[in-house]
Amino acid sequence: MDAEMSWQVIAEQRRSLADLLEGLTADQWGAPSLCAGWTVRDVAAHVALASQPPGLATMLREAARARGSFDRLNHDLAVRHAARSTGRLVAELREHADSRRLPAVTSYRNIVPDILVHWQDIAVPLGLPHPVPPAAAAAAATRVWTMGWPFWARRRLRRVRLVATDTTWAAGPDTGDEVRGPISALLLLLTGRTAAALPHLSGPGLATTVR
Repeated sequence: MDAEMSWQVIAEQRRSLADLLEGLTADQWGAPSLCAGWTVRDVAAHVALASQPPGLATMLREAARARGSFDRLNHDLAVRHAARSTGRLVAELREHADSRRLPAVTSYRNIVPDILVHWQDIAVPLGLPHPVPPAAAAAAATRVWTMGWPFWARRRLRRVRLVATDTTWAAGPDTGDEVRGPISALLLLLTGRTAAALPHLSGPGLATTVR
């Protein structure tokens, strides 16, 4: 996907996530997400914050507070933003859906997998429908496969051949044992959400992915 198509997907996903969140109960907002140590509310706050990122000076100050840990930095920022009301978080997602502002040292190519995966981080553990646009998910999967840090997908899954069953996408060595499934599940696997992905995948390569 080119930049324009990517931003359209990002805006659509922000709005659809807002629609989903608006119907959640208080218990669902506080439920664990697929991100270890993150609640649904924390993930929602993280997605809302991505379209209105702090400035560089703030990020440097927060990085120092997190002692250089990117994961801790991300978590702390999300948790602080999650102190806002649920209504406000939903409103922010809609208000800034079309924003093209970017957090420091990232690009729209990273925001596409970010929004698609976090959408599932919220919907999957709650047992809610989570339609993922296949073409956008394929572009996201390619990005995750090639980017290295923080998922190291190509290294972790180097012995298997990943094949999507609902769109034209594949990665990994031709000689690898296949892992097949919808691109949404493969995207979860690529980003380390293995337990959530496995029930939707099949193929002889599964034994390798869970070692």
